[in-house]
Amino acid sequence: MTYRDLNIEVLGPDDAPSLLLLHGWGSSTRNIRPLADGLSGEYRTHLINLPGHGHSPPPPKPWGVPEHGSLLHAYVNTEIQAPVPIVGHSNGGRIALHMAGTPDHTDLVDRLILISPSGVKPERSWSQALRSGLATTLKTPFQALPEPLYSPAMDWLRHSLVWRMLGSSDYNALSGVMRETFVKTVNHHLNGTLSRIDAPTLLFWGTADEAVSRRQMEVLENTLPDCGLVELEGAGHYGHLDQFDTVLAGTRHFLENT
Repeated sequence: MTYRDLNIEVLGPDDAPSLLLLHGWGSSTRNIRPLADGLSGEYRTHLINLPGHGHSPPPPKPWGVPEHGSLLHAYVNTEIQAPVPIVGHSNGGRIALHMAGTPDHTDLVDRLILISPSGVKPERSWSQALRSGLATTLKTPFQALPEPLYSPAMDWLRHSLVWRMLGSSDYNALSGVMRETFVKTVNHHLNGTLSRIDAPTLLFWGTADEAVSRRQMEVLENTLPDCGLVELEGAGHYGHLDQFDTVLAGTRHFLENT
């Protein structure tokens, strides 16, 4: 798969500075389009439907964050041809942080505007730990099988009722390569690479966000060398929709003054 396989929208004047906007998991460019519309008078906004989202096809095999980063690297390097600020929501923020902290990609990341970004390892509740332990126990007998038997056996397990009961609603809503892509992506944590990120970063986080915790945001705020946090009082995980005017104004000010 190359970036030419993806569904991409580009808005704004041809000669304006570029912005790359990345949506979250299970979403599409429609989710972040209002922000792009608000910025496209001054910027050339590039909205990318990530593999398996919107009208973009799924990856040819299960992908993790590094594969997504390489795909976006190729797009920025070929189509934008300059370091670009990245606006990322949730999993889009995780991918943006990965790129900013990875030597192969960091030169293409100019600044980061992240809305409730994932990527910091969460604290697991006792129920999550229990489900993870049960899943490991269920998989263990299958790991001794030779490959001609292993793949169909694991496929049967993943479609079994007990496995679906252990999985999250996001996982259970998926099929095919997107299930394993989800697992590889959400288990990619960036705690060890955050201190290497030198791109100026603006964070937005809603105080009613139930997907990304205040502790996770504190890790980002305290570890990223050049970082500021804006709390959106009463907003949820989609802070750019819940408090659109605040996020738009903050993003515009950050881009104009850093």
